Amino acid sequence: MIVAVADTGPLIHLDEIDALDLLSVVDKLLIPQTVYDELKIDTVPAALSTIGYELVEAEVTERTDDLDPGETAALAVASKHSAVLLTDDLAARDAAEDVNVEVHGSIGVIVLAYTRGELTKSKAAELMRALQTETSLFITDAVVERGIALLDEPFE
Repeated sequence: MIVAVADTGPLIHLDEIDALDLLSVVDKLLIPQTVYDELKIDTVPAALSTIGYELVEAEVTERTDDLDPGETAALAVASKHSAVLLTDDLAARDAAEDVNVEVHGSIGVIVLAYTRGELTKSKAAELMRALQTETSLFITDAVVERGIALLDEPFE
């Protein structure tokens, strides 16, 4: 069972390519109230209502200057629930790895959707490329190509 906690990045970036529904491939999606409040500033993506998620409060015991409040809350919830952190932010990835929290970004969500049979290989690759060209996410060619290569690897 995959329990995941999302910060705003994957919610925004997957919505920008009309693929927010891919988050339904995780078995349980947790969204910290702080993240939800950050989304409300720019309006919560309408597609969020079509996927199942649980709104949760974060118990933040430690803050870091490198993370915004949403990332801090998402990391705290992921730590508490032994969940995967979904983030596209490099500083949040580093902070998660420092506390042994598994972390994946929007590319990882697409790979999971492919491995669970929700996408064809060509559609998954198309969405990864769209993340680079059609969203506000800065993502290098190397990261996109690595994500596409993951589609050819056997999954456990």
